[in-house]
Amino acid sequence: MRARFLLVLINLFSLGCLAWTLRHANLSELGDDLATMDWKWVALAVALTIAVYLLQAYRWALLLRPLEPVGFWRAGRAVFIGLFSNEVLPGHAGELLRCYLLSRWTELPFSVALSSALIERVFDGIWLALCLLLTLRFVELPRELRFLADGSWFLGLVVLGGVLLLAVAMTRHVRNGNHPVVPPSRGWRGHLSVLVKDLGLIGHSRYLYWSFLVSLPYLLLQVIPVWASFKGYGFDLDLTEAFALMVFLRLGSILPQAPGNLGVFQILTREVLVLVFNVVADQSARFSLVLWGIVTLPLMIGGFIALWIEEADLIQLKRAAEQEAAALRPE
Repeated sequence: MRARFLLVLINLFSLGCLAWTLRHANLSELGDDLATMDWKWVALAVALTIAVYLLQAYRWALLLRPLEPVGFWRAGRAVFIGLFSNEVLPGHAGELLRCYLLSRWTELPFSVALSSALIERVFDGIWLALCLLLTLRFVELPRELRFLADGSWFLGLVVLGGVLLLAVAMTRHVRNGNHPVVPPSRGWRGHLSVLVKDLGLIGHSRYLYWSFLVSLPYLLLQVIPVWASFKGYGFDLDLTEAFALMVFLRLGSILPQAPGNLGVFQILTREVLVLVFNVVADQSARFSLVLWGIVTLPLMIGGFIALWIEEADLIQLKRAAEQEAAALRPE
C-alpha cells in the first residue's frame, strides 16, 4: 500500500509539472510548428538518439566481456526492451528487466548483470557530475533554478559512494585471492556482500577502464539530438545551449517521476529555455513536447520491435524479473 501511495504521488507530481508547463503554451499553434519544422534536422536527431543507446549496448557488452561474450546485438535488444519498459512502466523497471533478459539469454548470473548496470550508473554519474560542474561555469542560473546547482552536491555524494563501493569490491576481491566472500545469512550485510562479490568479478579487467572511457562519448553524443532539434524547430541556439540543456535533463531524470519522464522533462526544458536562454515562453513549452517526442518515440518503437522479435509479454517479463530479484535476497 505504501508503494502504491508513493506511486500515485509521483504521478500526480509529474502531471502537475506537465500542466504547469502547458498552461499558457497555445497548443493550437503546435500543428503550425510541426508543419514549418525542418525535418532533415529531426531525422538527424532521431538517428543519433538511436545511436546513443546502441553505444550503451556496446559499452555494456564491453563491460561484461571478461565474464561472458554477450554480443552487441543481444545487449542491444536487452537495452531497447529496457528502454521501452521505462517509457511505459513505473519505477524505471527497464533497468531490472534488461538485466534479467541478459541473464536469461546467457550463462551470466542475474546478480552479476545487476552489478554491471550499477557500474554503468556510476560511470554515467562521474561524467555527468563533471559536465554539470563545467555547465555551471558558463551558465548563470537564476534563483528559480538554483536547485539544479544544489543537485550537483547530491549527485557528487551518490557518485562518491558508488566509486568507494567499487573500490572496496576490487580491493577485497584481490585480497581474498579470487575466492568469493561468503555473505551473512540475513539482512543488509547479505545484500552488500553479494554486491561486493559481483562487482569484484567485473572490476579486474582492462575492459572496465575502456567502458569508463566509452561512457564519455555516450553522454556527449546525447547533446547532438538536442542541438538538431533546436535547428529543426527554428531556435537560434548552438551546441553550448544544447549541452547545458542535456545536462539539466539528465540530472532531472534522476528524480522519481512518471513513466517516460513525462512532466519533469517538459518543465525542465521550458524553464531552462525561458529563464536561462531567454526563449519565448509559449514556444519553449511547445518545444518541450516536440523534443520529448524526438528523444522518446524512437526508443519506444525500437523497444516494441525488440519485444516483438522476442515474442514476449512485457508484464510477464516484469513479474519474472521481480521474482528473480526477490530470490537474490538473503534469507
